[in-house]
Amino acid sequence: MRERLNWVEAVADCERSGQPYVLVTVLGVTGSVPREPASKMVVTREHTYDTIGGGHLEYRVIARARERLAEQDYTYELAHFPLGASLGQCCGGSVAVLLEAQPGSDARLVVFGAGHVSKALLTIMGELPWQIIWVDSRPECFPAQVPANTTVHCTDDPVGDAPALCRNAHVLILTHNHALDFELCQALLKQQDILSLGLIGSQTKADRFRQRLEHRGYTDTDIAQLRCPVGRLDVPGKRPMEVAVSMSAELLALAANSASSKPLRRGLSWSALKDLTRETVEASPKPVHK
Repeated sequence: MRERLNWVEAVADCERSGQPYVLVTVLGVTGSVPREPASKMVVTREHTYDTIGGGHLEYRVIARARERLAEQDYTYELAHFPLGASLGQCCGGSVAVLLEAQPGSDARLVVFGAGHVSKALLTIMGELPWQIIWVDSRPECFPAQVPANTTVHCTDDPVGDAPALCRNAHVLILTHNHALDFELCQALLKQQDILSLGLIGSQTKADRFRQRLEHRGYTDTDIAQLRCPVGRLDVPGKRPMEVAVSMSAELLALAANSASSKPLRRGLSWSALKDLTRETVEASPKPVHK
C-alpha cells in the first residue's frame, strides 16, 4: 500500500524523485465552503495528497491540474469556482485557487552496470533532481536502499531493453563485461533519440571499440556520439568516487547545454491577478438590506 503523505511531505517526495506535480492552494473563499484559505493539496499524474475539501470542486481541480501535467504546462494558474449548480455542491459560496505546476526534472539518466563506480555515481546523482534508471542483470549487486529518484531495472536482456529505456535520456555504460559494453554501444549508437552516450574505459579500450564499430559499418558521425573515456578530463583520480565526480560534472554540463532558455515573462501576470479579483468580487453574495 502506498504511504499516505500530507502536502508538505508530498512536495518533498516529488522534489527528491524529480516527479512533476501541481501544488493547489485555496487563496480565498466567500460564503460557505468545504475548506478555508491556505488549504493545500498536491496532484501528480497518478496520485493526490491532502485535500481542499473533496466533492466535485476537488474533482475539477484535479482534472485541471492533470491537464497541465499532460501538456507539460509548468506555469501558474488562478481559477475561480462558484460552488453552485455547475459543481453540484450546495455550499453556495465560491473558492479561488492557485495551481502551481512544477516540472520536477526533465533530466533523465540510464546507468548500465551496478559496480563500484555506479554505486559511487548514484551517491551523487541520487541527491540531484534527475530521474534515473539503474540497469543490471545481477539482483544481488543492487544495494538494499536506492535513492528516491532511482528506479532499479533488473533484466536478463539489457541490450534488448536498452532502446526503450534510453529514449530522451543521457546514458552511461559502466558494466563489468566488455562484450556487453560493445553490444550496448551497437544497440544505442543508431538510436536518434538519446541525448548522450558515455562508456567507461581507457583510451586503449576506446580506440579498440571505435575500430570494431567501423568494421561493422558504423559511420564516423555515429561513432563520434560515443564519449570514451567518459568524464571530465580536468577532474583527476581513479578511485570510484573520483571517477563518479568526474562523470557527474560532465553530465551536469551536458544537461545545462541542452536546456532551453527561460522565457522573458514568467509566473502570473498582474492582469491575471486583477481578473481573478474581479471575478471573485462579482461572484460574492450581495448583502440583503431589510
